[in-house]
Amino acid sequence: MNATFSQINTLVSQENFCQWEKLNSTKQKIITQAIASADNPQYIIYPQTLAELASVIAYTYNNNGKILLCSGGSKLNWGGLAQSADVVVSTRGLNQLIEHAVGDLTVTVEAGTKFANLQETLAKSGQFIPLDPANPELATIGGIIATADAGSLRQRYGGVRDLLLGITFVRADGQIASAGGRVVKNVAGYDLMKLFTGSYGTLGAISQATLRVYPLPEASATVVLTGEVEKLTQATKTLRASALTPAKFDLLSPQLVKNLQFGEGMGLVASFASLKESVKQQSITLGGVGKKLGLQSSVYTDNDEASIWQQLQQQMRQSGKSFITCKIGILPSAAIEVALQLDTTSGGMSLIHASSGLGIWRCPEDTSVAEILRVRSHCQSQGGFLTILEAPIAYKQQLDVWGYAGNSLELMQKIKYQFDPKNVFNPHRFVGGI
Repeated sequence: MNATFSQINTLVSQENFCQWEKLNSTKQKIITQAIASADNPQYIIYPQTLAELASVIAYTYNNNGKILLCSGGSKLNWGGLAQSADVVVSTRGLNQLIEHAVGDLTVTVEAGTKFANLQETLAKSGQFIPLDPANPELATIGGIIATADAGSLRQRYGGVRDLLLGITFVRADGQIASAGGRVVKNVAGYDLMKLFTGSYGTLGAISQATLRVYPLPEASATVVLTGEVEKLTQATKTLRASALTPAKFDLLSPQLVKNLQFGEGMGLVASFASLKESVKQQSITLGGVGKKLGLQSSVYTDNDEASIWQQLQQQMRQSGKSFITCKIGILPSAAIEVALQLDTTSGGMSLIHASSGLGIWRCPEDTSVAEILRVRSHCQSQGGFLTILEAPIAYKQQLDVWGYAGNSLELMQKIKYQFDPKNVFNPHRFVGGI
């Protein structure tokens, strides 16, 4: 650890950089979930303005230090382990609403803004951000962008990068930069925003973002179909080929169906959100498809519907000590076959977005490394991947959590060097030790 950073408290108090604190035992436990080194940082800094954030980063850069960058911290235990860090910098203090252009359907906020709080604000104008992140009460806009955490609503609205119109960020040398804009038709800097989405804080410190918003739907309803695999496969194919437009469309493994007490076998859950009559008609149509195939069919609205999605969130996305959580991707056509295999071979459970093939697999924490690698190999054989999000630190130290098998690693390393030549931000947390 750079000796300069052992005196960070003196520096902050003398220079009046910003708010800071010495990490207590509770926060130390959280930090250690993201760092492989035994020599952990002792201080966390909370910049309250963009200028303060830039000053802290510039100071670190000039003193050859390393930063563990985070926002709210709810996803610090995701992804790879940082190999070293001298100080933790959180953008939690940057949480102001900059502009809500109601007529333009855009909103600009600082990175530390809590997702749930922003949704409440937008709802007053009849609008919302169509994302469904893990831990929505704790998640921040910066963390959602950094981890590309879109959730089930990507079925209709696309992923995080499809909603991101502009960003402001601080480079590794402390310089402030911007990309994109505040209007929907502005495409300047689009590629740069793609790079930052899902980069796990390794390219720069996002301080502000402009996102596309949508009108709140008039009504919504969720249809759940459960039953035999062959019949559910047919229902899935029928829905894909139909004119129905679900906002969410997920496949549930048998164990997840059982945990949620939906019935037996595989599950299909589809949410419709639109005009009241449209929602009613689409729900009836899909329910009719299920009944014709002999599947168990249920329709949920209002509080019952909200409860279903909350339970799904708790089962698949909430942090838990007894589970290893993985993000998977496979060809959509292989989703049901893979979901079945994940259940039968590990005692886990999975949720897969039917149209994209992306999803979450949770398995018991005593699942062997060999089993994880076998499942990863199977996903790769289906044109996909398996990335470990959450797992005990000792587990992550035994294998490559990313398992990247593509041909773009050299290009990604060059991009990292161009943005962060001294490897200041979240060193080694990303693919290939980036």
